[in-house]
Amino acid sequence: MSQPIALLYDIHGNLAALEAVLAEAQNAGATSYLLGGDYASFGPWPRETAELLEGLPAPIRIRGNVERWLLEKPEAPESVQPFLTAALAAARESLGPALVDRLYRLPERAELDGVLVCHGSPLSDIESFAPEAQPDEERMLVGEAERTILFGHSHQQFERPGSNGTYLVNPGSVGAPLDGDTRAAWALYENGEIDLRRTAYDVERAVAQMRSYGEWAELVVHRLEHASDS
Repeated sequence: MSQPIALLYDIHGNLAALEAVLAEAQNAGATSYLLGGDYASFGPWPRETAELLEGLPAPIRIRGNVERWLLEKPEAPESVQPFLTAALAAARESLGPALVDRLYRLPERAELDGVLVCHGSPLSDIESFAPEAQPDEERMLVGEAERTILFGHSHQQFERPGSNGTYLVNPGSVGAPLDGDTRAAWALYENGEIDLRRTAYDVERAVAQMRSYGEWAELVVHRLEHASDS
């Protein structure tokens, strides 16, 4: 019997959500963590969240697109560039150069007992699988077959069969779910099985802190309050 591992993705600086998930994961027997990227930016407490995560026993720790965007120009439509510029500037200021550098240098993928661990998909950290099968999703596997793919990025918790005999698992977002459920989303891995979990946390505490950043933060406030971008 192996010890449970908590699978945490897309925390986005939400310390309140992270603390609630860590408490529940420890109650469930988790002794280590798999960290799947997007740790600090676009959230209420970038530095505090990143520092808490750095102190966790996490044998697997990869970067997401927002860690990459700390030092690279985001690939995004012009319409959202002002938001991204403001949000990433706030994150860099909070984190400081040394922490930014450590986050940026994290690996892009890893493996856990034969499970491929990535952020968006084996192809990219910004292209990801949908909850329902899509006609072109096989290209995002770039040849991966007959195994489980663990990923995040879309902030939607689900699991389903994929192309090429794969099994797709998205633990969801700890800090900013986008599937209509405001509770923090994560998963527990034990003895080869992945159990999707949800944890309630103090959303209003996160909202109040987020609002302190000014006008650009209202998009994130809406996400926190509604678990949706619409």
